[in-house]
Amino acid sequence: MTMQRLAWAAPDAIVMHPGPINRGVEIDSELADSERSVILQQVTNGIAVRMAVLSMVMGVEMPA
Repeated sequence: MTMQRLAWAAPDAIVMHPGPINRGVEIDSELADSERSVILQQVTNGIAVRMAVLSMVMGVEMPA
């Protein structure tokens, strides 16, 4: 994915990727680090979600 390709998207479109990313292969660094990228937030939230799902599956209570 490149900034040129993103130009075709809606002006309010965001860039998402679950990580880890291959900079320069899957996505340009310029795009990954741009204001329209929510990759870091997505990765951070994904960790918490996976932990919650695993704890529910295993029957372990998470501290509040």
